[in-house]
Amino acid sequence: MSIKVLLVDDQPLMLVGLRMVIGETPDLEVAGTAADGREAVRLARELRPDVVLMDIRMPGMDGIAATGVVAYGPDAPRVAVLTTFDDDEYVYAALKAGASGFLVKNMALDDILAAIRVIAAGDALLAPGVTRRVIERFTARPAPSAAVAVAARRLAPITGREREVLVLIGRGLTNAEIAERLAITGTTVKTYVTRLLAKLDARDRVQLVIIAYETGLVAVS
Repeated sequence: MSIKVLLVDDQPLMLVGLRMVIGETPDLEVAGTAADGREAVRLARELRPDVVLMDIRMPGMDGIAATGVVAYGPDAPRVAVLTTFDDDEYVYAALKAGASGFLVKNMALDDILAAIRVIAAGDALLAPGVTRRVIERFTARPAPSAAVAVAARRLAPITGREREVLVLIGRGLTNAEIAERLAITGTTVKTYVTRLLAKLDARDRVQLVIIAYETGLVAVS
């Protein structure tokens, strides 16, 4: 069964290029295209795609606002935001809005296709060389102590070992790397990740990274 993708971008050339590439990929199909956030919300409800590739800067409803609507609710699709990275100041807000990751517009097409599969499978796109840089960039300014205290209270339900795992997730380590670092099995790491998602009310690994930074468990170097 192929993965249905909704493409959202106000640049026709981007839509045409992605549509052509995805159309030639056996396990993927384009469910539809939208040129702004409002149309994306409508088509996401109507077409029920598995993944939405969401541009950020669009006329009318932008990608952040649309993500906040599309990414939640029964049978909600996974959302990956599209960004130029160096210029886009809204990536962190998009992740907080519910995006499961992001793609850089100039990345290789094969990497975009791989990212769609990763996100459709229920994981988050957390390439340490990209995602960590973005999150560090948007958490570089220290939060007021009161805000840190409020955020830290979110960690009250987790155990010491879960806290260790959360720190390593925040640093961008994969499950295999966490298992090696803590001398535990990959299956045990997956169990800890599942518990963290439930206890911290996080939808995916991206939000766990954000929580690790917001609560001060991981400091920006």
